[in-house]
Amino acid sequence: MSSEPLNSKTGTTELTSYGNVKHVSIVEEMEKSYLDYAMSVIVARALPDVRDGLKPVQRRILYAMRVLGLTPGSAYKKSARIVGETIGKYHPHGDVAVYETMVRMAQDWSLRYPVVDGQGNFGSMDGDPPAAHRYTEARLQKIAMQILEDLDKNTVGFLSNFDGSEQEPEVLPAKFPYLLANGVDGIAVGMATKIAPHNLKEIVSALLHILNNTSPIVLKDDNAIKSESPELHARMIKFYDQYDQEAPYFMRPDITHFYVDDSEITVEDLYQHIPGPDFPTGGEIYDKEQVLQMYATGRGSVIMRAKANIVEGTQGKMHIEVTELPYQQNKALLITKIADLVKDGKISDISDLRDESGRDGLKIVVELKRGGNPQSVLNQLYKYTTMQQVFHANMVALDNQVPRMFTLKGILVAYLNHRQEVILRRTAHELINSLHRNHILEGLKIALDNLDEVIKTIRESADADEARMNLMTRFKLTEIQANAILEMQLRRLAALEREKILNELKEITNRIKELKNTLTTPDVVVQVIKDELQELSDTHGDARRTKVYKGRPGEISEESLVKQEETVVLISKSGYIKRVSPQNFRTQSRGGKGVTSGNLKDEDIIRNVVSANTHDHVLFFTSKGKVFGKRVWDIPESSRAARGTPVVNIIGIDQDEFVTSILTRSVEEKKTKKTKK
Repeated sequence: MSSEPLNSKTGTTELTSYGNVKHVSIVEEMEKSYLDYAMSVIVARALPDVRDGLKPVQRRILYAMRVLGLTPGSAYKKSARIVGETIGKYHPHGDVAVYETMVRMAQDWSLRYPVVDGQGNFGSMDGDPPAAHRYTEARLQKIAMQILEDLDKNTVGFLSNFDGSEQEPEVLPAKFPYLLANGVDGIAVGMATKIAPHNLKEIVSALLHILNNTSPIVLKDDNAIKSESPELHARMIKFYDQYDQEAPYFMRPDITHFYVDDSEITVEDLYQHIPGPDFPTGGEIYDKEQVLQMYATGRGSVIMRAKANIVEGTQGKMHIEVTELPYQQNKALLITKIADLVKDGKISDISDLRDESGRDGLKIVVELKRGGNPQSVLNQLYKYTTMQQVFHANMVALDNQVPRMFTLKGILVAYLNHRQEVILRRTAHELINSLHRNHILEGLKIALDNLDEVIKTIRESADADEARMNLMTRFKLTEIQANAILEMQLRRLAALEREKILNELKEITNRIKELKNTLTTPDVVVQVIKDELQELSDTHGDARRTKVYKGRPGEISEESLVKQEETVVLISKSGYIKRVSPQNFRTQSRGGKGVTSGNLKDEDIIRNVVSANTHDHVLFFTSKGKVFGKRVWDIPESSRAARGTPVVNIIGIDQDEFVTSILTRSVEEKKTKKTKK
């Protein structure tokens, strides 16, 4: 047997009967393969791009729907068709995962601004699953067109799909700030992201605040750009390379890039515009300090509560009406949980529970017993059910294909930088087309000014190629202009048609000046961004749904869950204890028989009786000189005829020890004595 180490051949290649075999360390191979897999999940599946706020599958679904022509005014198409288009051309994964993503993009309780218009069963807040994709139909919402707008104007780069047969956008133009408006939730390998949805009007207000209170820093020198902003420099290299290849030398636009100097903008400034998340299901959020921490660091927790109103019902009974739930909570499970709490005796004042949700919205009615304390019951519901939850934010997104923790300001500035690039590319695309058209119109004008000579030159030429060369030589035209003259129809020689050409040439000359000014003046680009944001806010913005409280909701103590009421505590000689409502006892006329105070054992009698409030403290004095303290609510409530509970279950006394006397002390009395001290 060879004593050669196992890893002695690592990295070498050996010729065998099976061919060349490369020796690889299994540890190194596992590390490499796992990292490749992890990065694939992080970049290509689980995390959104900070520029358009979309995960790859979301971006591909929207693009596939655009390719299919599913605009807001078009007819709906089967969801199966959309799923098939997506996985067949762009996203080679399971159809179930793609369909579930599309369904969520259509649910108005999942997204603050749904981007898919679904027709059919797309699930419910009760957790009901959607119908199969062969039954449902969908098309794009109007707001989705803001994400896809200008996609055909070379505003973003395109990549080959998984088999090289199609092209798909690397990122979408995204006039609509999807990442903050709709939020995101994703789990990758070794990291996760969770960003809350926000109100569109508030986001736009914060973006305008940044633009109004900062000055664009112009980057003209290539080395300065590289040192100030390497990410912007990398994008610019791709930007110029693309236009150098596409545009003729006389049409290459001169473009001035810049970056937003946001150093003076603080998280407190932004909080004045965005006071917290705005969830699609409404509800309430608390604690300004936690929200500021989330916005300043990218991590934090936001306390969410259901919206509940206490109203007076019939027959003197009080009702608690729940009309809004915390984000991502299941209504059916909440109702089941409340019913279980009543059944287990944790909440005793509820007499009925109904789900009255309908077309008017969500409505859960909790009916209380007569005399029940609604605030106490509401506190119990907040403590024991999902009516109070915590949203744990982890604001991670991809920045140039690298996962990064973002602050609120970081996300807003990244969006503004993306919009700058989109507007510059869109303007450059339009400028190139305008320059091309202007070039042709100038050639046609030369032909109209020298019409007889042009016609003579063409008639004297043997063929089209010779005519083209003769025109180019005689009138100093380019090949593009010469071809345009040869293709010009005779009707264009009429007086009115000639005037149209001259007017178009004048208009396009002015337009070229405007476009060049936009490309070289950062203030103009900033104004374009502002105008588009304001239009977006005016068209698609709406009122805030989630109410914001700057303070904390307060800890839900056990004391706040117990209704204050008068009660009677009874202890029998043989050691049974209970508390009974004083309404079970009444004064009687002379000669009355009286009522029984309990189903006692033979020769057992009631030894101690005290009247107290459920919030009072009670002291138990025992035969061994010990004193035990409890709250009155710790003593189980029983009916008048019940025997009660052995006192050893309430306080830890010995077997041969018994309670000799009890003494109650009110909470108010205790507070008064502390104040005097």
